[in-house]
Amino acid sequence: MTFDSRSGGDPYRFGSDAFYAALGRAFVAMCAVVPVLFAIEGFDYWLDAGLDGTAGIIPHRIDGLDGIFFAPFLHHGFNHLYSNSVPLILLGTFVLAAGARRFLYSTLVIMFVSGLGVWFTGSANSVVVGASGIIFGYLGLLLMRGIVERSWWNFAVVLLVGLLYGGQLFGVLPTDEPISWQGHLFGLIGGLVAAILFRRRPQRDAYSSAPTLTLP
Repeated sequence: MTFDSRSGGDPYRFGSDAFYAALGRAFVAMCAVVPVLFAIEGFDYWLDAGLDGTAGIIPHRIDGLDGIFFAPFLHHGFNHLYSNSVPLILLGTFVLAAGARRFLYSTLVIMFVSGLGVWFTGSANSVVVGASGIIFGYLGLLLMRGIVERSWWNFAVVLLVGLLYGGQLFGVLPTDEPISWQGHLFGLIGGLVAAILFRRRPQRDAYSSAPTLTLP
C-alpha cells in the first residue's frame, strides 16, 4: 500500500475537499464584508456625514487622491450598494478562496489602478465612489488567472458572471450614463495585472518529489 503526502487535498484543485472548504470559508468572509458596507452607508445617510464628498475620488484634484483607497467603501445610496453586493460576494468568494494574502495584494492593486485611472481620466466636476471598480477587477483577475494558471474553473466563474450580468459588462465602455466607466475599465485592467503579478507557480516538481510511505 502506498500513502502519498498529497492525500490531504489541494485547496487549489477543483473538486477536492480542501477546495470546497476554502470556498466555503471565503463565502462566509465575503458575506461578512457586505454588512460593513451597509453600516458605512447607513452612518453616512442617517448622520448626513457627507462621506462621498470628503472621501470619494475627485479627479484632477490633489485633495481627491485619498479617495483611491476610500471610495470603494462608499456608495451613492442604498440602491447603488444593493446592485454591487451580489457580484461582490460572488466574485470575491472565488478570488479569496485562492488565498487570503493573494486576495489582499490583488485587491490593493485593483484599487490603486482603478482609482488612479479615474483620477487621471474622470470628469473634474464629478465625485466617484463605489465598489464597481473592484468588482470589474475581480472579473479581470479570474479571467487572466484562468489563462496564466490554466484554471478552467476560473473560466467557468467568468462565464457564469457573464450570463448573469452580461449587459453590465459593457460598463467598461464610454457612456452618457452617470456611472464611472473609467473605474470599471481600469479596475478590469488592474485585475489582469494582479493575476499576473500574484499568479500561483506550478507545483509539479514539488508534487513529484512528495514523500511516499510504502507498506508491505
